[in-house]
Amino acid sequence: MRIFLLCVSFVYSSICLFSQSELAKRNGFKDIKLGSSVDSVKGAVLLKDFIENKEFQAKLWEVEHNDYQKIGTVEVKHIELKTYNGLIYEINVSTAKDPQVMKALEKSFGKAIYSIRDERFYWRAPDTLSLVYKGHPKKIELSYRSVPVRKQMFADKGKKIEEIADDF
Repeated sequence: MRIFLLCVSFVYSSICLFSQSELAKRNGFKDIKLGSSVDSVKGAVLLKDFIENKEFQAKLWEVEHNDYQKIGTVEVKHIELKTYNGLIYEINVSTAKDPQVMKALEKSFGKAIYSIRDERFYWRAPDTLSLVYKGHPKKIELSYRSVPVRKQMFADKGKKIEEIADDF
């Protein structure tokens, strides 16, 4: 019995590691990569400058390009990028409501974790990125978030506080 449980836990952890590494390997949506320069994205148009979480200077971009109009047979309605210092830290993709999207995500990245509180599914690649799936009555929202760029945002905030403190 112990050997059986050990084998089951080994297989489960192997699957989890594979799916996390696949998520980290892809690092974004199609050829839009988290942590890369927004200049590398085809069809990116600046919408506005804004303050993220009431703390960080960021920019919101919209992407309109033929390469991003579909995921397989599912229509992509809208793609937004958020950048900090020119680096992409969040990719938001809105698609038509289709169960194939969730099935494809689970095939690629493994079984999702469901958050009852947020009513969302998510996948994580530790220290790299997270992917959040949120279903609505008429659409699906996918949100890719970069861990390294967000850490850089907080590190830069700490540097600014130190500069102000040193100025006293």
